[in-house]
Amino acid sequence: MAKLFHILLISILLFLVAFPATGEEEHIFGKSIKRKSMGLKKEKLSHFKFYWHDILSGSKPTSMMIIPPPKNTTTGFGQMNMIDNALTLGPELSSKIVGRAQGFYASASQNDVGLMMVMNFAFVEGKYNGSTFTVLGRNSVFEKVREMAVIGGSGLFRFARGYVQASTHSWDMKTGDATVQYDAYVLHY
Repeated sequence: MAKLFHILLISILLFLVAFPATGEEEHIFGKSIKRKSMGLKKEKLSHFKFYWHDILSGSKPTSMMIIPPPKNTTTGFGQMNMIDNALTLGPELSSKIVGRAQGFYASASQNDVGLMMVMNFAFVEGKYNGSTFTVLGRNSVFEKVREMAVIGGSGLFRFARGYVQASTHSWDMKTGDATVQYDAYVLHY
């Protein structure tokens, strides 16, 4: 009797494994979802203008070298700085802060001064408070206008895409401190 019970139990388990119960949804790796279910409305294009302050000097720098360049480079190739730079409405550091640029830049060119920029623009003002968008791209710092991609975001910038244009407002050759105007064109919901 016990042997018959074991055979029956094993047969039932094999049947359940081989033929899963009908009506259950099979595991799906990816599926389409409706925008409305995510609370997404109509996509809009927004323009933001602010100033980025890269402060290397003084007792409270906002940009710190974390990897120095090798001694034999003329472009600084290999140097990396971590940043937590103020974003302000005007070019003066004392003007209203609307956010922070947090991330890093690295000298990524052996032939000229070309930075790889990776940063989140984290906003602290108005309806964008707590929202961020991410910028990634090449910054040829001696070009009049540089363009980098907006590759995503959070909060009101979920699914963001677009670009930023950077143009140097001022640069102190002695300290390395710089103020850069950013114009951001961001598609978001």
